[in-house]
Amino acid sequence: MTRRPADVQLHTFRTLDEQPALVSACTERWGGVSDPPYNTLNLALHVGDDPEAVMENRRRAAAALGLELDAFVVPEQVHRGAVAVVTVADRGRGAFSTREAVSAADALITRSRGVALAVMLADCVPILLYDPQRAAVGVAHAGWGGTVHHITRNTVAAMKEEFGTDATDVIAAVGPSIGPVSYEVGDEVAEKARAEFPEADIVRPRENGKWLFDLWRSNVIDLTSAGLLETNVYVTGIDTFVSTDRFFSDRRQRPTGRFMTIAALR
Repeated sequence: MTRRPADVQLHTFRTLDEQPALVSACTERWGGVSDPPYNTLNLALHVGDDPEAVMENRRRAAAALGLELDAFVVPEQVHRGAVAVVTVADRGRGAFSTREAVSAADALITRSRGVALAVMLADCVPILLYDPQRAAVGVAHAGWGGTVHHITRNTVAAMKEEFGTDATDVIAAVGPSIGPVSYEVGDEVAEKARAEFPEADIVRPRENGKWLFDLWRSNVIDLTSAGLLETNVYVTGIDTFVSTDRFFSDRRQRPTGRFMTIAALR
């Protein structure tokens, strides 16, 4: 039976809530119209859900943030390290069709006001970056592939190159995603993780022969190695794998929906 739609719930970030020029949040999973297993606020067009339901959900999510859906820009998300620069000319890309998404990118950055950067997630790590001095913002999607390709570090580097951002000014939030006690991987992923983060204890063995990969710590390392101050990095600490009452988890409930992490300059 379809859950009765309720108000859209948004998870916001304490460090970014204090920034009056920024709109930012993660959507939670309720308040939409999608039927199970996508119930109810699935925002992805590529997971098998009814496209009409997804579009209604996207309109509801946009309205909850005080935005129009045609302001959204969504990347293709290929689990690599590419960052795309977005302007007002890109408004609407990926908002209404996957064919129009920003191709082969896992992070978006902009200085354009009224453009909503959005990435889709269901365990991967969302990273929000805000430079209040240059009025610039970035959003990154970091699964294990993006993490070992240093998408987060690349996003900071792109903001430096494109906007003149000083990393010590940047405020970052690491959003809801699969946690270090839940993310189990095999030997190949564990080896790649150790190779890219050789000085960090981010991979731990399990008794079943698998490994636990700490995506949160890995991306925090990338942020601080890019020059961010530790005091400016906020980790939400919500594990989507054990919080399916609030967020979608592809590892826990496949098939399932996707939530969005969104940021826009007012």
